[in-house]
Amino acid sequence: MGEIIAGLLLGPSFLGWIAPSLYARLFPLASLPALNNLSQIGLILFMFLVGMRLDLSELRKSRHVAGVSALLSIVVPFSSGLALAQPLHALAPPSTPILPFSLFIAVSMSITAFPVLARILRDHGLSGTRLGHIAIACAAFDDVAAWSMLAWITAISRSGDGGSSILISLAMLAGYVVLMLGPIRILLRSASRRYAFVNELPMVVIFLCLSSWLTEAAGLHALFGAFLAGVVWPRNNAVTEAVSARLEPIAMLVLIPIFFSYNGLRTNIGLIQGASQWLYVLLIVSVAVVGKVGGAFAGARLMGYGTRDSLALGVLLNTRGLVELVVLNIGLDLGILSPTLFSMLVIMALTTTLMTSPLVRRITSNRLGVYCPQS
Repeated sequence: MGEIIAGLLLGPSFLGWIAPSLYARLFPLASLPALNNLSQIGLILFMFLVGMRLDLSELRKSRHVAGVSALLSIVVPFSSGLALAQPLHALAPPSTPILPFSLFIAVSMSITAFPVLARILRDHGLSGTRLGHIAIACAAFDDVAAWSMLAWITAISRSGDGGSSILISLAMLAGYVVLMLGPIRILLRSASRRYAFVNELPMVVIFLCLSSWLTEAAGLHALFGAFLAGVVWPRNNAVTEAVSARLEPIAMLVLIPIFFSYNGLRTNIGLIQGASQWLYVLLIVSVAVVGKVGGAFAGARLMGYGTRDSLALGVLLNTRGLVELVVLNIGLDLGILSPTLFSMLVIMALTTTLMTSPLVRRITSNRLGVYCPQS
């Protein structure tokens, strides 16, 4: 969160406001394409790591317990996002089609930041508890569903909103997912058992870049290919730790801070003017919180969990963090979001992420016995 806020302080919202000449010298327009390219490399590495750490077996093990919670934690905010898109469409760029815009707003309301959630669970000692297991399973479901829908939205935004193009985009998305989760995954597992060099860093990077390039060429966005490459890559504790140890320092310590800076340069809170636009911000934040927390809470209650357990799950799944910023930048690049609406949604991402840890601490204080580890 500190890195995200630091990125915003470097942008026009703060530095460009108090010292415009210094801001112009530090970030000339000619430097922005280079910053963008470096940040995209960092995001590709980051999404691969997110996919590689996405434990599908955890989702399968908890499918009966967490199924309803996971489903409602994405269906309710998605539906509320579709409703929110109608008044927000007035803030979209001119001639933006209503279909991709509505779907994009719905997806942005549905995001859970899987890496941030895992870190919060670990920091609060909840990783090995029943609550932690259910939260991770729900977040895994949310990530897979949200990124699949985002790939589809990207495809129809780039190809138009006609019926035939939507069907073609959906077929391409489904075909790529089936290919990766089926034959490619089996082939990678077989090669990993026979040839040790498959898990060497050069092979990982080649596969990651190839998958990203293919999805970008197909109009599905490179980040979806990077995420899916991480999901299907052969993993065991040794391989996962070895690959993460070599990729994570480059991504998280060098390239992702560049993304935060670039994101800050694109966010201008000064564009939000007048009480009416700040009411839009309040509406966005309220819908995001109520939809995500309410959906997960309702699902957990339906599964027989207590009020405090259910509320804790909803608050955990409400965290959006870096993943939400990645999604919002895609929307801005596609021309779905205007700079003003982008800035509003960035405020929503910051608010929902900052509120998670204090609320979880308050809800679970002196109640850790309730969240007993699974036997």
